[in-house]
Formats: sequence, structure tokens, C-alpha cells
Amino acid sequence: MTSFRTVSIPGLALGLTLMVAAPGAGQWPSDDATPTEFNLAMNAKILCSGIWVQGRDPVLHVAGDLRRFDHFGWGDDFTYAIDEDSRRVTLSSPRSPHDRIAQYNGDQGCSVLPRGMDDIQFTPSDVGRAWPNRSWQRWPMGERKSDGALPSEVDARALEDALDWAIANHEHGQNTRAFVVVHKGRIIGERYAPGVPRDMPHLSWSQGKSITAALIGVLVQQGALTLDQPAPVAEWANDARSTITIADLLHMSSGLAFNNFGLGNENSLTTDNHHFRIYFDGINVFDHAVSFPLAVDPGTRWRYLNSDPLTLGRIVRQTVEARGDDYHSFPWTALFDRIGIKNAVLETDAWGNFILTGYDYMSARDWARFGLLHLQDGIWEGERILPEGWVEFVSTPAPASEARDYGGQFWLNAGGQHDRIPQDAYWPSGFMGQNTVIIPSRDVVIVRLGPSPGGGGAYMNEYVGRVLDAIDVGRND
Repeated sequence: MTSFRTVSIPGLALGLTLMVAAPGAGQWPSDDATPTEFNLAMNAKILCSGIWVQGRDPVLHVAGDLRRFDHFGWGDDFTYAIDEDSRRVTLSSPRSPHDRIAQYNGDQGCSVLPRGMDDIQFTPSDVGRAWPNRSWQRWPMGERKSDGALPSEVDARALEDALDWAIANHEHGQNTRAFVVVHKGRIIGERYAPGVPRDMPHLSWSQGKSITAALIGVLVQQGALTLDQPAPVAEWANDARSTITIADLLHMSSGLAFNNFGLGNENSLTTDNHHFRIYFDGINVFDHAVSFPLAVDPGTRWRYLNSDPLTLGRIVRQTVEARGDDYHSFPWTALFDRIGIKNAVLETDAWGNFILTGYDYMSARDWARFGLLHLQDGIWEGERILPEGWVEFVSTPAPASEARDYGGQFWLNAGGQHDRIPQDAYWPSGFMGQNTVIIPSRDVVIVRLGPSPGGGGAYMNEYVGRVLDAIDVGRND
């Protein structure tokens, strides 16, 4: 027997009961959808992931991760139903003629179902579950931290104060849930918010773009791709887009006519917001990404657009599947298993395409491992995983980045925008303050996760600066 939970949100008129609409009739993609319907879809996906990917209480998740943030548009008349058997979340509003559904698909997390679609259009894969229990091993392959005193250059009291400041949300308005500092390959400090387990995977948003870059790097190391080759996209073969290279895509410099209206304005929740539509409408994100014409010549303009990393993701899928490998397992067999990442969940659209521009979940320690791989020039325990010169490429400003703040799917401080952070720092960065800051000159990786009201850059300069002050005792530069 199917079980449902129906929840009324405070402010909703008493007596209204949510009925789960049977999927079937209707069109998709939802070209005629209202902004309210798109809000329902995005909130359904994030709530679904909160329940089954993160293991959070739905009421707390709605209050702490959705309702409190205006850009998610959670209305006072929104209701949700949780189907425990089919593992679906359905959101409804009297302002929308259509409910929207998100479905949990095991190791591939949750997907927004297109309006009118009964089920996902792919067979989920089991990934990572056969991972041996290595918690007893030392970090980074295991979970046991190193014993002994901190290095002499670390001021233990100042480090404790820096960690306390980073997690003390009441002091500076942030919502930090996990904070990890790695120095010389060793975890020297970490903090977690109350009720947040160490191994909880966090919604990491656009940090996943850097995972896509690393997967491309693995394929380059394997000899399957090169940076300067034209992107192998069949739809582009006979027009000007055929000159777009893998490097152009990594540099966010494809030149495609792809809009990014952001969130929080009148154009945000429309089908014209190409950049964000992948999060709030049930479309095939890879087909969407490659469907736009050129606006300018490739390599001549830098724009932060999801078209480029999604196209790279499509190239990963077609390359892996062409040789008969399982696409959904590839991030684990090629990367995660090799560096000890244990808690990652990479989510897909209804066709099984990874949405690594935003719907990706990893724990703070796992992001620290990812950062450490890059800090070590792509080498892990003596094995080269990323090709020689790859880390230099992704951490060097893109030729079209006038501010010198973006490389190959990583943000940079080469232009000196953050005065307390060394200019050689680079980092995966995600919406609402998800950051994994890699600083080669200090042999440091700093991870900060949690949905921040202040956004990504508001406090990064401060919390990184405080940590570095504690580590760099005696430095004069």
C-alpha cells in the first residue's frame, strides 16, 4: 500500500488537502509554465534530495533550506506530499494548474520529472556501494586523522578562533554547516553545525563544474580527448560552432548565445533563462546546452554560462559510453574511488544526464580530498590521475577573462580581488557560499559548506584570511 504524508505550510488556509496528481496528460517541456510552477519544480527537487540524499527531516529542510530564501520562491500557499514507497515529492499551489514532482533514483539522487512524464527515462546504476570500509585508515583514504602536535608554524589557539568564527553564524549572519582545513595533506581543524553529521553530503551547487573539469582531465590522461581539439558535438559539425574547442568550453568561452538572467528578477523563472532553466524545468539538459547558435567567435568572450560545462558533460557521457563503460559509474571508477571520496551523490535529469552545474552533493571531507588532489598536481599516492600540466591549466586565467578571476571551471584570485587570499589561490565555487579554496603557496585546502544568506564572496576573504593568519605564524610576506 502506498503511503503519503501531506503537509500544510504555515499560512495556508485550513482544510486544504493536497491530492497527488497522476502523471500522464500534459506537455513537456513546460513551455507555457508560470513562474509558480517552476518554483514548485525546483523546490520539489531540493526537498526530495534533502530527504533521501541528505537524510534530513522534511519540515526542518523546508524551513532551513527553502522557505527562508526568497530566490527559491516558496509561497505561503505551497504544500507538499511525500510518497515513501515511490520516493517522490509532489509540490502544489492553488496558483498553478500543475503540480510538480521530483523522484529519488537511488545513487543518482533526485530528478525533476517533466510535466506529464510517468517515470525517468534511464536505468539507475549502483555506484560506490561496494566501497570497502576503510574508515580505520589514515586520512585521506580513510577517516582517522593524524596524531601528534600541530606543525610549529600553526598557532593552535588562533586556528581554534578562526574555526569558531567560521561556524559561529550568529556573529556574522552566515549559515556554515561544515568547515574543514587541510595543511600539508593533514586535517588540522574542522567544525560542523549542530545536527550535521561529518559525512553528510551537502548541496554544493556549481562546485560540480570543477568535477566535470576533472572528469575531462581524466579522459585527457587516458588519451581519449585533447584540450585543443574541436568539441565532438554532432549538432555543431557543419556550422561555425565546429571551431569551439574543449579548452574554450573549460574556459567558459564558447561564445554561444545562451542567456543567464540569474535569480531574483522578472526574467529568472522563464524559459528564456537558459542558464537556470535546467534547475526548475524537466528538460534534457545536454540537448538544451548544445542547441544554441554562436553569439561571438569562440575564445573571444568570457561569460559564466551553464551551456559550457553541460556540453563538457555530454562529451564525457558519449566518450565513456562509446567504449562500453557505464556512464553513471565513471566518476567513481575514474576519480572518486581512487582518492577516497565516499559520500558523493551526482544527480541527473530524467534522461540520466549528470547536472554537475549545480545538483551535486559531497561532504566537506570529500571536497577536501578533491582539493588535495589538485594541490598535489593531480597525483594521488604516487599515481597520476590528472594529466601533467592539467592543474596549471585550470588554475591559469582564461584568455578572455579580463578580470583574471576564472580559469578552467575554477575561480581564481589571480586578479587580486580578495586581499587576504594569496593570488595563486583557486577554487570550485557554488551558489550560496560553497567553496573549496586551494592555496599552493600555503599548502592549504579550506572547505566551507552551507546555504549562506550572504552569498559566496561576502565572507570568504575573512574566513580564509583568519585561517591563513593562524597557519602562517612568522611569515612576513
